[in-house]
Amino acid sequence: RSTQIGLLTDWLERRGHAVEHAGLKRSTLVSAELAEAKEGNVLSPRTLSLFYATDFADQLENRIIPALRAGFSVLADRYIYTLMARDIVRGADLAWLQSVYSIALVPDLVLYLRVSPQKLIERYIYPGRTLDYWESGMDIGYSRSWYDSFIRYQTDLHRAFLRLQPIYGFVAVNGARTPGSVNRELKTRIESVLA
Repeated sequence: RSTQIGLLTDWLERRGHAVEHAGLKRSTLVSAELAEAKEGNVLSPRTLSLFYATDFADQLENRIIPALRAGFSVLADRYIYTLMARDIVRGADLAWLQSVYSIALVPDLVLYLRVSPQKLIERYIYPGRTLDYWESGMDIGYSRSWYDSFIRYQTDLHRAFLRLQPIYGFVAVNGARTPGSVNRELKTRIESVLA
């Protein structure tokens, strides 16, 4: 995702579009506290959900809406749908999540980079990096094996995205291709919105 966000930012800025970024744990209000709370691996699913919702709400109010009003394009490296999918996997009710995120703006375009769990783990693990407790779903109790838990959690996340896709109309993009190939498709889809 970060590679694609960087490439898209450069492309949009070369075309004269000012760009603002949004994502997870980027709120000046709670991002540091959220990161600290996650270190203890003791957050309940509801507390984790509300922490991320607060992070999103603060970014919406202080970053996303002001940027849009100023004429910027906003690229979000994950939006509410990622938060909703994570929460669904952890047992949250979809109607409750829709209520929590009812404040969210409807994006002009949502692109879901679809990658198999096996491919994700290849990309995720590189020298000096280990699996993350939360991204592996270790809090859910799938398995004592971080690898097995990661594969199962990511598989369940994919199912949650498939459940959300017809409701929110986001576009699935095959993210297992080369970065250049993925980027060309993303640009084509964004171009249709800009036109």
